[in-house]
Amino acid sequence: MIAITGASGQLGRLVAENLLATEPAVSLRLLVRSPDKVTDLAARGAQVAAFDYSRPETLAPALQGVSKLLLVSSSEVGSRAAQHKAVIEAAKAAGVELLIYTSILRTPQSGMILAAEHKITEQDLAASGVPYVLLRNGWYLENFMGSVPAAIEHGAVFGASGEGRISAAARADYAAAAAEILRKGAASGTVLELAGDTSFTKADLAAEIARQSGKPVAYTNMSEEAFKGLLVQVGLPDGFAGALADADTATARSELFDDGKTLSRLIGRPTVTLAEAVAATLKA
Repeated sequence: MIAITGASGQLGRLVAENLLATEPAVSLRLLVRSPDKVTDLAARGAQVAAFDYSRPETLAPALQGVSKLLLVSSSEVGSRAAQHKAVIEAAKAAGVELLIYTSILRTPQSGMILAAEHKITEQDLAASGVPYVLLRNGWYLENFMGSVPAAIEHGAVFGASGEGRISAAARADYAAAAAEILRKGAASGTVLELAGDTSFTKADLAAEIARQSGKPVAYTNMSEEAFKGLLVQVGLPDGFAGALADADTATARSELFDDGKTLSRLIGRPTVTLAEAVAATLKA
């Protein structure tokens, strides 16, 4: 039995759909807070179980009979380490044979605020005795596509990343990688640094939006503090805005650059390019 946490989320759902294309639906268990969000997948034969990182009583029962578990990292920054540890402990109690965790690119070396809880979870996994694989995902192209309309409207892409390069890939690329490991397994302790085949700067992002939209768009580089202020101004919570601005500064230090092409080798095809992502966004 294969189980996926957060299976109603953006990444988890893509992993589930990828597996349903090749695996018997009855061999897949979707672990979700709200089962009504995956009724379409349940209709195709997948099992569904209530599973809430913050409610430990829901964890162990849902993992009974599971051999391979994908632990999609929680979106609740600040609570993630404790939530992940609860899942790891439940997986151990249930006898899960392989736990696959979605971490962040080069976790041990990363200075990003967003990497801190991933470091703790990786340490907890190593100490747990549960066989595990780390999928250290780079940035998603979708992280940038949401701001394309605003960039066209204002003629600018904003950030604090300087000339730092970002090796981003599409969420579907990372989902395909997770599905591949769930299908085939991997040796315990395997660490995969996953990122896009090609990299770009935020100036490149602005230039690509301008090229495809036919509108003038340029990159405006800011200090981390000023960029955080802008993010707060457009409605992001202070803490999250600070984490995103910090990540942009980390980009300037090349923390989101990787040219190993491990992801494309794993999924057997090139990763989605920046130009393809922008084109899809403009057509949407």
